Amino acid sequence: MAEQYWVAGGIYTDTSFSELEPGTKETRLGPFSTYDEAKAVWRAKAMETVDEAYARFHIEREKHDQFFVVGGEYTDTDFQAIKPGTEERLGPYASYEEAERVWKQKSMAAIDDAYVRYRIDQQ
Repeated sequence: MAEQYWVAGGIYTDTSFSELEPGTKETRLGPFSTYDEAKAVWRAKAMETVDEAYARFHIEREKHDQFFVVGGEYTDTDFQAIKPGTEERLGPYASYEEAERVWKQKSMAAIDDAYVRYRIDQQ
């Protein structure tokens, strides 16, 4: 089972840290393959926002059993909507490395098409 770590947080409306400041999104940095990598980024982010009382960041751990390669041809280069009939979902793969090999093959095969993009999803 693969583990990944993320540094997540942002600027909140108050020190209850329950609601992000209006008009902002949660910052998610990562993934990191080790806790120590995530901790180094968390520490840097905490120091960057040390003077902002409403800023808070934390480390999240994810475990994944399966990995999928997902993508296809998108309708434009905003990559928000896949062109109907072109979506692909390949897998599941037991390891991130296995999925990454397939992702690289698919991405390299479509390198000349600016509308095609693939990513690795984890479940």
